[in-house]
Amino acid sequence: MPPRPLIIPIFIPHQGCPHRCIFCDQHAITAETAPASTQIQLETRIAEHLATAGRDRGPAQVAFYGGNFLGLPRRTLTALLEGLQPWLDRGQIAGIRFSTRPDTITAERLAWIAPYPIETVELGVQSMNEVVLDRSKRGHTAADARRAMEQLQTKGYQTGIQLMLGLPGDTARRALTSARAVAALGPDFVRIYPTLVLAGSALASAFTAGEYTPLTLTEALDQAAMLVRLFHQHRIGVIRIGLQAAEGLEDPAVVLGGPHHPAFGHLVYAQLYRAAAHRLLAQLQPLPQAPTIYAPPHEISRLLGHKKANLDSLRRMFARPRLRLAAQEGLACETLRCADRTQSIWQPD
Repeated sequence: MPPRPLIIPIFIPHQGCPHRCIFCDQHAITAETAPASTQIQLETRIAEHLATAGRDRGPAQVAFYGGNFLGLPRRTLTALLEGLQPWLDRGQIAGIRFSTRPDTITAERLAWIAPYPIETVELGVQSMNEVVLDRSKRGHTAADARRAMEQLQTKGYQTGIQLMLGLPGDTARRALTSARAVAALGPDFVRIYPTLVLAGSALASAFTAGEYTPLTLTEALDQAAMLVRLFHQHRIGVIRIGLQAAEGLEDPAVVLGGPHHPAFGHLVYAQLYRAAAHRLLAQLQPLPQAPTIYAPPHEISRLLGHKKANLDSLRRMFARPRLRLAAQEGLACETLRCADRTQSIWQPD
């Protein structure tokens, strides 16, 4: 398997956005207070990442996040892309990626970026449900997302889609329906984020007034696990679950509510592994008094769960205090074994 590319993020908080979505505060999410839009800022960020990257990394890509890249004025957008040219010429950067709104994907704007080595475009879709999009004040429709994906795929770009859970008006059923609609679009990958109530956002006012109730952590984990299963069935990679760790997100004055956890993605996969272990034990008859469930070495932390919560839960559920969870070489990825039985974590309940 080739090494993953080195992603060098350049944050442009709120830049290019036609308005502020109800949930948004990019300064809190990215821990950036000013956009990295000047040549000096670009040079500093890129030099830092290249200097600290390991030798086994893949090719470097500069990624513009945190704003609406194709919503930038053409002069600003061109300056950012042209500012990368020295690193491109020296071969230190192999490509460029960015995130943008679906309604900014137009033939005119795609022509603006055509001369540059753009490899990946991520769409901030968030939901494919019109009620959810309207209540979240997104300002675009599900049809915009479909049109955008068609144009990007026709041009040959790698595509990603960002989805959010727990937005105003959303439900578990609507989230699943949105995910199915996204899978039908055939993106190369997706990201899944739980909605947090960030101070300074319009959602914070609704939350304070009792007009919005965020998902609990349990609800968010259940929905995220459901979506991860769906995308796996469609062979679509989920490259991130939960927000990137940022100093501000640990401040209760910044995150007023919602299912925040610094290891959210790990908790989702731990839930999938616990469910698989439960199915495996339920198949064993009679169940040994001291069973051992094995996982591949690099997956044992997911089987154990956060602070060994899976181990404790399985011991209680099956009344087996001597149950063990251990690593074993040679097991296929995402596969568990106990006695003479194996169980994929993706096998349906």
